Amino acid sequence: MKTILQHLLKLWRGWAVPPAPTDEPVAVQYKSLFISAGHSDVDPGAVGNGRTEASIVLEFRDMVAGALQKRGVLFDRDGAEGQNQSLTDAVGAAKSHDIAVEFHCNAFHNPSATGVETLSDSNGYPLGEVLCTAIADVLNIKNRGAKGEGSGQHSRLAFVRKGGGIIVELFFISNANDLQSYLANRHALAEAVAEVLTDAVAQEHEDAE
Repeated sequence: MKTILQHLLKLWRGWAVPPAPTDEPVAVQYKSLFISAGHSDVDPGAVGNGRTEASIVLEFRDMVAGALQKRGVLFDRDGAEGQNQSLTDAVGAAKSHDIAVEFHCNAFHNPSATGVETLSDSNGYPLGEVLCTAIADVLNIKNRGAKGEGSGQHSRLAFVRKGGGIIVELFFISNANDLQSYLANRHALAEAVAEVLTDAVAQEHEDAE
């Protein structure tokens, strides 16, 4: 079981992100968590409506990190605040955790395309559906649901195939309404996603006695 012992070792080495001081009760954490921002400092990802995917998801990952810290959740991420490591590094870290989530923005040539979806293997569908529901509710956009990795623009996704993670396509950066809804509600969205992940890491492993 990949659990708290791994994190204690990483904390000693200075790798993991410790929870921020909090007066709120924290649920027992059974599962390890990794959060990642898609693309990198040298790869902007999709571009739409004057924004880049990489800058949006890096900011969002850091907001989710702050919300998780407030809840006392132990987690790792692909770089310190404001930094985004390479996909190779993210995949390597993802596969050593029970839950790994990477944030992206979707894009399409038709600017009316809208909504949130997740891409993963079938093991990620339950958490993906909960994440999609939470995001769709906050942003008031279409819930496109949890899908297989081949349902996106690429048939093979390293974060899913090699890292065992879930890719969260938060919204369509090519849709001006989606983008504006995100910008207006991103802090509430980070709290909602952090709440879903807090609940997820508090669930016991299926093989736990």
